[in-house]
Amino acid sequence: MIRVLIVDDHPVVRDGLRGVLDGEPDMTVVGEAGHGAEALARVGDAAPDVVLMDLRMPTMGGVEAITALRATAPAVRVLVLTTFDTDRDVLPAIEAGATGYLLKDVPREELLRAVRAAHRGEAVLSPAVAGRLMGQVRGVGRGEGGADALSAREMEVLRLVAAGSTNREAARALFISEATVKTHLLHIYAKLEVRDRASAVAAGYQRGLLLTDAPE
Repeated sequence: MIRVLIVDDHPVVRDGLRGVLDGEPDMTVVGEAGHGAEALARVGDAAPDVVLMDLRMPTMGGVEAITALRATAPAVRVLVLTTFDTDRDVLPAIEAGATGYLLKDVPREELLRAVRAAHRGEAVLSPAVAGRLMGQVRGVGRGEGGADALSAREMEVLRLVAAGSTNREAARALFISEATVKTHLLHIYAKLEVRDRASAVAAGYQRGLLLTDAPE
């Protein structure tokens, strides 16, 4: 079972999400919180695998809560679910350590798919958010910010990850082992100074690595 903690300052939203998630055979909602501080207080007892996190909330917002969770419960995946897709919302959330970023108008099935993907540690970005990341780096020259720090094979792996491929799918596409893909990802994380797939994809867009020649 994927254990989910819902964090949103609107009770109606929490009720709706609970209804969607609890209806799935492989998911269970283990708690709710109305703001980031309340979420941090409940993580220990609730032991969630995935936290659905809104961003703009009273007392403690989502970015601050994500930062704290990365320090106190690094195994917990955080999937941002918000109505805001501005640059000042998207980049700080991903840089803080969010595994994914979705908007609240996401279809039900896409939300469920994203929760499962986040549980596996896969990066999940809505098209609008990916567009924001690309827009943030328009004008950045290719090669800036360490573009040539990644090997050709590492770039191939990064592009596949950005396109949503799992480790197994990337291994199959590149005719290498899944273990080798994991090794390449560790090297990518180290070179881009990030900690997970979502942050690597975000860094790739920020540095201009994924603006051209990326899979469509």
